Amino acid sequence: MSQEGYDHATVEKRWQEAWDDASVYHVPDDADDPTYVLGMYPYPSGKLHMGHVRNYTITDAYARYRRMRGDDVLHPMGWDAFGLPAENAAKERDTNPRDWTFDCIDTMRGQMKSMGFGYDWDREVTTCTPEYYRWNQWLFRRFHEAGLVERRDAEVNWCPSCETVLADEQVEGDAELCWRCDTPVETRELDQWFLKITEYADELLEAIDGLEGWPDSVRQMQRNWIGRQYGAEVDFSVEGHGAVTAFTTRIDTIHGATFFAIAPDHPISEELAEEDAEVRRFIEEEADPDGDEPNGVATDLTATNPVTGEEIPVFVADFVLSDVGTGALMAVPGHDERDHAFAEKMGVEIRPVIAPEPDDWDGETVPDAPDVSDAAFTDDGVVIDSGEYTGLDSETARERITADTDGAAETTQYRLRDWGISRQRYWGTPIPIVHCDDCGAVPVPDEDLPVELPEFINTTGNPLDAADEWQETTCPDCGAPATRETDTMDTFVDSSWYFLRYVSPDLDDAPFDLDRANDWMPVDQYVGGIEHAVMHLLYSRFFTKVLADEEGLEEREPFTNLLAQGMVQLEGEKMSKSKGNVVSPQRIVDDYGADTARLFMMEAAQPERDFDWSEEGVRSTHRFLTRLNSLVEDYAAGDVALAGDGDGDAAERGEIDDYVADETDAAVAIAGAEYDDLTFNVALREAQELVRTLRSYREYADPHPEVFERGVDVAVRLLAPVAPHLAEELWETLGRDGFVAEAEWPTASVDRDTVERRRRLVANTREDVRDIVEVAGIDDPERIDVVVAPDWKYDALSIAIDSDADNLISELMAESHIRERGDAAASYGQDLQANREALRETLGGDAEYDALRAAAWLIEREFDAPVRVDRAADADESVVSKAEPGRPAIDIVE
Repeated sequence: MSQEGYDHATVEKRWQEAWDDASVYHVPDDADDPTYVLGMYPYPSGKLHMGHVRNYTITDAYARYRRMRGDDVLHPMGWDAFGLPAENAAKERDTNPRDWTFDCIDTMRGQMKSMGFGYDWDREVTTCTPEYYRWNQWLFRRFHEAGLVERRDAEVNWCPSCETVLADEQVEGDAELCWRCDTPVETRELDQWFLKITEYADELLEAIDGLEGWPDSVRQMQRNWIGRQYGAEVDFSVEGHGAVTAFTTRIDTIHGATFFAIAPDHPISEELAEEDAEVRRFIEEEADPDGDEPNGVATDLTATNPVTGEEIPVFVADFVLSDVGTGALMAVPGHDERDHAFAEKMGVEIRPVIAPEPDDWDGETVPDAPDVSDAAFTDDGVVIDSGEYTGLDSETARERITADTDGAAETTQYRLRDWGISRQRYWGTPIPIVHCDDCGAVPVPDEDLPVELPEFINTTGNPLDAADEWQETTCPDCGAPATRETDTMDTFVDSSWYFLRYVSPDLDDAPFDLDRANDWMPVDQYVGGIEHAVMHLLYSRFFTKVLADEEGLEEREPFTNLLAQGMVQLEGEKMSKSKGNVVSPQRIVDDYGADTARLFMMEAAQPERDFDWSEEGVRSTHRFLTRLNSLVEDYAAGDVALAGDGDGDAAERGEIDDYVADETDAAVAIAGAEYDDLTFNVALREAQELVRTLRSYREYADPHPEVFERGVDVAVRLLAPVAPHLAEELWETLGRDGFVAEAEWPTASVDRDTVERRRRLVANTREDVRDIVEVAGIDDPERIDVVVAPDWKYDALSIAIDSDADNLISELMAESHIRERGDAAASYGQDLQANREALRETLGGDAEYDALRAAAWLIEREFDAPVRVDRAADADESVVSKAEPGRPAIDIVE
C-alpha cells in the first residue's frame, strides 16, 4: 500500500484468484432454493461498455449482499451469442462468425473477471454452441406438437441491409427503422414460421397486474403492446364490393358515422389504385401512417350504414392500418379526435350523437347536443339523435345496437401479432424442418437433433441457401429426398428460456432439470435495459407459460422482480462510438481500479436513473477508498490512539463514544434496508458517512477501542458488496477469518424510524444554533445550552397525532397534567391544531436528551464552545418555554 493510494492492480488480482480457488461463487446443485440474481446476458460485441458495467455491478452487488445475508445465491453469466452483427463482421473480415464470436467472448469474459463480478462460471452458457441450440430446436418441436407453430405466407418487415425479416417489435420509431442498423424497413410477402403467441394474449395481459415487482412503466408498455380492445365488428355494404367489416369500440356512435375509411393496403384500395390515378398517387406518394396529420383521398364509392341505411362516402386514409382491427373503420368525427381532424380537412359533416351525462340526469330527459365544431366529445354519455336508441346510456346502447344489427357481433381485437421467428441468415439456430415434396414440412426427430450449422460460406444473402450439400437430406417420414429449411430462428428464441438452462447447464437429455427448475425458479431479481421491455420480456413470459402447460414447469412467470437500469451518459448524451463520447471501462480499471469504477457507478444515482459520467467523480471516489484504506491500516498497525489501555476493558464510554456507536448502528439499519431495495446510492452514502464519522472521531478524541473497531468492521462490510477487492484486503488487515464475501451482514439494535428521528433532531438543533449565531452576530460563543422540551409537550404531541377530533384543544385539556399548564398548554395546543397535517412522531423526552448529549461534540467542534444539554426540569423556565419535541430550546451565552 502506498501513501497516495493503494496498489489496486495487485489487490484486485490477488482476491480474484483467491475467490476462484475457493469457489466462493459456486452454487451446488443440491442447494434447496437459492436466491436467483440475474443480469440480462450480453451480446458478445468484443468489449464491455459502461452500460454493461453498470448492469452487472448492480446484480453483483445485490448477489454479494444476499450472500452475506446467509442466502445461497445463484448468479450466473452467459452469452447471447447468435446474431447478425457477428455474421456481418465475419463477412467484412473474411473469417467466420464462430471464431469472431468466441474471440469476443474471451475478451469480455476477461474484462468481467477483472471487474470482480462474482459469477458461478461453472454455469456459463453460450447460445451459439450446438449443446445449447439443440434445445432451441427441441423446444420448437414441443411448440409444434402443441399447435403453437405455423408456417404461412405473410407480409413481413424486411431490412434490405441486413437482408432478413424483422419482428414488429424490431422495427423502431416513427421512421420504421431496423433495430440493428437503422435502415428503413420495407414490406415483403414471404413464407414464414410463426410461434402463436396470440394464443396466450389474454393470460399475458391479465397476469401483468400480478407482476408487482416490475416497474409500472414496463408493465404499461406490455399492456400497450398486447393492445386488447373490446368492441364490435359490423358490416357496411360497399357498392360493388359487398359487405366490408369494420371494427369499432364505439358502436353506440354509429348514427354519427359520416364517412367510411379503408387502409391504403386494403384489397379494395389496391383494386381502386389500378383504375384511379388519384388513389394510386396517394398510396404510392403521399400516404404516411406515421405523419402528424391524417391524410387521405376520396373515392367514388359509398358505404351503407347497416343501422340507418344512410350512404356515406368512402375514403382511402393513411391513419387506417391493415394490421389493426380489420383495416376498415366507420368514422365518427363528432366523437373521435382523429376522425374529427380528417373530417375538417376533407369537408365532411361532423355530427354529434352522444351528449355528456348531466350530474342530475334522471335517465329519461335527453340532454342537449354538445358543441363538436372545434373538438370531438370522446367520452361515454347519453345517446342523442339516434332513433330508438336515443336516451340510452352509451354502454346500454352498445349492447342493444350490436344485438339488433345484422352482421354485427361483439369481438375482441389485439395489437399483438404472432411472433415471426424466420430469419434469412446464417448465424442462428437452424429451424429443424425438412421439406418433402410428398410429406410437406416435416419436423426433424429429437434423436437427430441438433441440426448443426454447416461451414460458413461468405456470400450475399443467406449463406445457408448456398450450402447445397447441407441442404440435401431425406424425409424423416417417408425417406424420400428432401431439403432442409434454410431459415434460422430469431435470436430472441435463445433468450426466451436461457435463465432455465442455468439451473442445469450440462444436462444432456433435456433443456433443463425440471425438478431443480421448479425448486429454483422464478428469478428473484432480474436486471436489464428498458429497451427489452417488450421483446425479450414478453417472449420470456410466453415461453414460461408454454413450458408450464407442456412440460410441467410450476412457475408461469419467469421474473419476480425487475429493475430496468438507467443509462450512463456523458454530458447528457448516451455514450456511443458514433458520437465519440465513449469512456473505456478498462481505462478506468487500469487507472483507478475496479472498485473505484463500481463504487462511483453505484453511488452516483439510483440504479433506474440515467446519470452523467464524471472523471472528477471517479477521482473523488478513489480518494475516499484511499482514505478508508489508510484508516484501517493505521488502526491495525496501532497508529490510532485509543482510550484506556487499548484492550477495551479500562476505557469507559462517554457521550461521543455513544454517538459513534449509535451512528454505526444507524448505518447498518439504513444500509441494509436500502440494499434490500437496490437503492445502492443511499446505502453507500451511509457507509461513506460512517467512514467520515470515524475519521472525525479519531481526530477529536481518543476513540473507545470497542466502538472504533466495530465502526471500522461495519464500514468494511457495508462496502463489501460494491468494493469487494479492497474490502477483502481490509478484512484480512483487521485479522478477520475467511472472506468478507462470506461474512455475516452486520446487525443493529435500532430501527430505521428511530434513527431518522434522532438524526432529524440533531440536524435541526445544529441548524438552529447556526441561525442564532448568524442572526445575533455572535463571533465567539462562550457556552451553548440546549434544553429539551418538558414531558407534557411530548404527551400533547402524541395525542394530537393520534386524534381525529375536530376540536383538538378540548381533547388536550381533558388531560389534567396538560390542562394544569394553563396558558402554555393552550398556546401549544393552538400550534398543534394549526399544524395538524404536518405533525410527526419524535423521540421521547429521555431519548432526545440522550441523543443530544451524545451529539454535543459535533456542535462543540463546529463552534469551538462547550455545549450543555439539560432536561426541562433543570433549566430556566424562560428557556424551557421555547422548547418543543424535536426542536429543543437553545440559549447561547456570549
